[in-house]
Amino acid sequence: MTYVVTEPCIRCRYTDCVEVCPVDCFHGGPNFLVIDPVECIDCAVCVPECPVDAIYPDDEVPSGQEHYLEINARLAQQWPVINRREAPPPDADRWADVQDKQAELQE
Repeated sequence: MTYVVTEPCIRCRYTDCVEVCPVDCFHGGPNFLVIDPVECIDCAVCVPECPVDAIYPDDEVPSGQEHYLEINARLAQQWPVINRREAPPPDADRWADVQDKQAELQE
């Protein structure tokens, strides 16, 4: 099992999860984070740290968001590792409760 970042992270990109991760499995893009399924050690310490509840075990991804398994695996190969907390985008709080943000994902 691995963990997966899902749609609620888009345009929020809070990095609380990155700060607690004991391995370098998070990768950061312009407005989204992903978890490298190869590097993730399934420890789950990131899950409660996510303020928008965007991180799930791969076998518990919400219905309709299963494609984030592929998105995480693919973008983890393209984006740089992020292992320190960073400031979220200035409008992150405004996007925290927005639904259906897939079109906002910047690859």
